[in-house]
Amino acid sequence: MGEALLLEDESEEADNYFHLAWTKGKLLEVNLVAEKLRLANLARVQAEADQRERERLWALQEEQNQLLREQAKAAELAAHEKKDEIVGQNKEKPLPTCHEVMRGETLPQIAGRSDVYNDQTLWPLLYRANRDQIRDPGHIRPGQVLIIPRNVSREEIMDARRYGQEKPLH
Repeated sequence: MGEALLLEDESEEADNYFHLAWTKGKLLEVNLVAEKLRLANLARVQAEADQRERERLWALQEEQNQLLREQAKAAELAAHEKKDEIVGQNKEKPLPTCHEVMRGETLPQIAGRSDVYNDQTLWPLLYRANRDQIRDPGHIRPGQVLIIPRNVSREEIMDARRYGQEKPLH
């Protein structure tokens, strides 16, 4: 359009047209920068909200772990008191009903402990009993308190051993 005006010897109209086009381009550029800033701020706000949610969930998990530790200690204390009441009982230490995960431990390592199952292939028993706090059996976190199921049937043990041998965790 501007070139057509120049060809028709309407230079003032052509200058006005080019000035209008240039102004519109600048305005679009300013709007683009403003939109990019708005999107960046929106992303920042969302990231902060996500971080707060992760922190909230972590705090809830820590509270749950603390409660499980306290329950395990209470259960262990109750079991110990009950054991002391039984006359003629041997002096063996009771088997633990829970285990706090240490750095670098895996479910097979925990299952293989002599005070747990003394068999690494029985890790599925631990996983099934603690599915509420373990999403992936290959990834457990230090500080988690795992329940150690003690009243398991022979069939459950055989199923767990078979599964643990077929799907070993590393």
